[in-house]
Amino acid sequence: MLKAYAGLVVLGVIWGSNFMFMKWATVYISPAQTVLLRVLFGFLPLAVFAWHSKVITRTQLRHLPHFMVMSVLATSFYYYGFVAGTAVLPSSIAGLLSGSIPIFTFLGTLLFLPEERPSRRMACGVALCFVGIVLAARPWQGSDGVSGIGVVWMLSGSMSVGASFVYARRYLSPLQLPPLALATWQTFLAVVTLALLVSFEGIGAIADDSKALWGTVLGLGLLGTGAAYILYYFTIDKLGSVRAAGATYIAPIVAVVIAAFIGEEITILEIVALVLITAGVVMIQLSKKKQAAITPTKKEATKKEAKVAL
Repeated sequence: MLKAYAGLVVLGVIWGSNFMFMKWATVYISPAQTVLLRVLFGFLPLAVFAWHSKVITRTQLRHLPHFMVMSVLATSFYYYGFVAGTAVLPSSIAGLLSGSIPIFTFLGTLLFLPEERPSRRMACGVALCFVGIVLAARPWQGSDGVSGIGVVWMLSGSMSVGASFVYARRYLSPLQLPPLALATWQTFLAVVTLALLVSFEGIGAIADDSKALWGTVLGLGLLGTGAAYILYYFTIDKLGSVRAAGATYIAPIVAVVIAAFIGEEITILEIVALVLITAGVVMIQLSKKKQAAITPTKKEATKKEAKVAL
């Protein structure tokens, strides 16, 4: 369990740093091209490790429809929403808006995973996060505030990956497939579909800036996609969809810290939003632990009652 939580923290740090790399890349190439390069350079090391580990088998082809769904929910559309949103938003705001992922995970769990039914405290935690997201988006400022289309893209990407947590928990975790195999199939299918849909015109412009190039290849590709997906499936399998989504609460904190470090202005609204989002994840995580502690007690009580009845 300790390894699972360590993986969750590392995943949150990786995701939080991605906003800076996306910002660098979209100065030179389109969001769609950025996603293509990210997935491609994330897939290559996964393919090598998967081949070396011999985790890919023919029998896994029968699960291809599930892999295809995940390639869209947790890769292609998710990445595009975040890149398109980050391109027109400050990276700190984009990072804060990514905190909406657990809201969609919560709703999906409520509807489709009765065995992981969220508690009232978890609902309160999600509510706090929602208020934080509203403060970050600043809808009351209208056209004078942050980009509306950027907010829409970020929320669309969040909804997509939030749904993927629930889908993976319900349909892929029971299959007991190696996380490396799942990540490799998912990114492979995403590379194929993106290569067919994305225009390559002008994509070489990313090489004009070594910082943007290596940020895309290493930051978004190798770490942000390849390593992140292995951790992603591992944490879902070990912690469940709601607790695994906790990594997305760490990402906003990392994104805001990095934004401040690179010179972006951080206002009081961002600070308050960050506090609310952090408080929300604490409530969710504590609620889950409390629930786990209570369950064995209930089982013991049930056994005692059964003995008395006998």
